[in-house]
Amino acid sequence: MSVAVEVPPVGTLLRTWRERRRFSQQELSNRSRVSTRHLSRVETGKAHPTPEMLMRLSDNLDVPLRERNRLLLAAGYAPRYQDRAWDDASITVVMDGLRRLLDAHLPYPALLLDDHWDIVDANAAVDRLLAGCAPELLEPPVNVVRVCLHPDGLARRIHNLAEWGGHLLQQVGHRAERTHDPRHRALATEIAGYRGTSGAAASTGPVITLEIDVDGHPLRFFSTSATLSTATDAALEGLHLETFLPADEETRRRFDRR
Repeated sequence: MSVAVEVPPVGTLLRTWRERRRFSQQELSNRSRVSTRHLSRVETGKAHPTPEMLMRLSDNLDVPLRERNRLLLAAGYAPRYQDRAWDDASITVVMDGLRRLLDAHLPYPALLLDDHWDIVDANAAVDRLLAGCAPELLEPPVNVVRVCLHPDGLARRIHNLAEWGGHLLQQVGHRAERTHDPRHRALATEIAGYRGTSGAAASTGPVITLEIDVDGHPLRFFSTSATLSTATDAALEGLHLETFLPADEETRRRFDRR
């Protein structure tokens, strides 16, 4: 028998998001042009927000799309944002385009990751990075942060584990702070317990690099991350393309000749 989950009133949800962003009612009022009096009445349940007002407040509070749907439902409105599966026909063109970018990045590694850093797709060069990881870590869904920092994953091959681990922990922590998603908080807690992630060592170069043994050779990469800034689907909003580029000539030579 399923148990119904009680949804907090829309005013309570809005106040929670405002407090998470550390906004006073006055600051949110100034940003959204909703009077503090009306905002206070909405938060206490004495006034009912329109869908347009909810969207305006959500924009100013940087509320993720899934949580915007939750606000709308709590207020008695239909959700506005789809949350499609990766194989849904309506997003085929988008997914095909992103996968072409993966292949275009060869011979260097590139991954398409969801909002929780689970691998949606990757190009063939990623196999060289993941070689030697424990099989259980490579069972779908493969979480790239866990694979990087788990003792049976890439951690034993990463030379600058303190620096790279601290960088990843910071990224997960920032996303957990933005979304307040329990899965993000759980991942941050998990990787904080791994060796080498308690604090980031100071970087000595212009960018943080991943220094890792690949095929028995120490190689260095820097990474870039790209998101869909125009996404109106909750699943697509969290997608990001993570690409790795050589940080020195030795790394470039070893990948270019493959």
